[in-house]
Amino acid sequence: MSSEGEYWFCLKHHTVEGAEGCPNKDRLGPYPTQAEAARAVEHAAERTQAWDTDPDWNDNAEAAGTAGTAGTAGSADPDERDR
Repeated sequence: MSSEGEYWFCLKHHTVEGAEGCPNKDRLGPYPTQAEAARAVEHAAERTQAWDTDPDWNDNAEAAGTAGTAGTAGSADPDERDR
């Protein structure tokens, strides 16, 4: 299926692929085994959770889960901007 040690998880087809698969923009990897590639989405979710709760990356623990909402500069309501 692939060169040894080169497996990707295709986000388009939800399958493990070798080097001759979909474009890399549609894949996660490479992974050293087919089994690890099959867990790619789960692994990405675990890493995201770890980053979300890492105090080195979360300067304001009270604002966890509110990324992108600091202030109101991005508000769609013009009356809420610059308050």
